[in-house]
Amino acid sequence: MKPKVYIDGQSGTTGLQIWERLEARNDIELLRIDEKKRHDSAERKKLLNAADAAFLCLPDDGAREAVALVENPRTCIIDASTAHRTAEGWVYGYPELSKEQRAAIKNSKRIANPGCHATGLIASAAPLVRMGILPADYPLTCYSLTGYSGGGKKMIAEYEAEKRDARLDSERIYGLPQTHKHLPEMVSVCGLSRVPVFSPVVGDFYKGMATTILLHRELLSKKLSGQELRDALAEYYAGQKFVSVAPYGGDEPVLFASAMAGTDRLKLEVAGNDQQITVTALFDNLGKGASGAAVQNMNLVLGFEEAAGLN
Repeated sequence: MKPKVYIDGQSGTTGLQIWERLEARNDIELLRIDEKKRHDSAERKKLLNAADAAFLCLPDDGAREAVALVENPRTCIIDASTAHRTAEGWVYGYPELSKEQRAAIKNSKRIANPGCHATGLIASAAPLVRMGILPADYPLTCYSLTGYSGGGKKMIAEYEAEKRDARLDSERIYGLPQTHKHLPEMVSVCGLSRVPVFSPVVGDFYKGMATTILLHRELLSKKLSGQELRDALAEYYAGQKFVSVAPYGGDEPVLFASAMAGTDRLKLEVAGNDQQITVTALFDNLGKGASGAAVQNMNLVLGFEEAAGLN
């Protein structure tokens, strides 16, 4: 019998991207709510409890309400909102963190899908903390450039309007008060004792992401060169399907935020010199930064090959 899968919030950007990854698969049964009933709590409750795995692609309050509707102990919830990423009883959905993390995801009924910016920082910083290279109290700084699709339907419409605000031709720096909603999961998952200074930026391109942390070699617990730090990350991620580490310095002295757009993979690029080192995570904000990661987690929970339906 095929596992049943339901997407609550299937008309949003993340929900549509999950649907695209699942609709051609013949190893699951996709449940779909009637468009006229998508705000009907009774109908949503029925579908949520009928599902073996249910994705929540909703605002935070809506995600909390949806969880409260679930009474079936066999239903696994994969929440793409911010609501449960640091909540007790929820497993963080970044399986590359460790063997134990992957096992915890496989055995969990409550999985919090990572935020896109958080995915980029965690991919770089969490292994460095765990390997004793980056101290937990490091004064970490990070900037993260994303395509405008990360802002959902409203922002997409804003950027693609025939007559749009001319200011959108240039990059938009936001999160200026240093209260971005992804900061708590960054701190928690990485095991940081000092909150990073974080600068998110939206660019005039549809999808793609480049999240960069900036490091001083002299402040690291282990005074590694850029090459040595790159090699440590490559060893940490050896054998992973969706996270890889490029050769030190890359093929050319520039990086493009859209380099991994259209994939569900993430690539780390380490660069710099003997004293200053940068680590950049390149990925698709809608792929490994959202919907691709959610489907990867579903595959683990339902016992499918981890890369099924993914690029």
